[in-house]
Amino acid sequence: MRIALSLPVTLAALLAASPALAVNCKDDIATVERRLNSAGAEQVTGKEPPGGPTSSNSPKALDKPPEGAPSDPSTKPTKAGVEEARKLLAKAKEQDKAGQETACQDTMTKVKEKAGALP
Repeated sequence: MRIALSLPVTLAALLAASPALAVNCKDDIATVERRLNSAGAEQVTGKEPPGGPTSSNSPKALDKPPEGAPSDPSTKPTKAGVEEARKLLAKAKEQDKAGQETACQDTMTKVKEKAGALP
């Protein structure tokens, strides 16, 4: 009987803690910024990003972008989309500095949509 009562309490405690397990905006910004400064973004835009040669600074990074098209053609990246994503990323950084977590996450969603599936 005690086990039956403690299970719902335990589940409720886990659900209450779940927002704390979500990625914060600062981490999301860093991840997407590496994508926007990758060789894949360079391939889409045809130029190096501001600051020089591309580098993800990640031990998991590929030496070159993968070949082939995205599995969902509607996510095909464009030069204009990548440039717009960079502008939105700057806005998200400002929102993060101001402590506007929800607004920052909303902006980061737009950043990812604009960037598309970079190679």
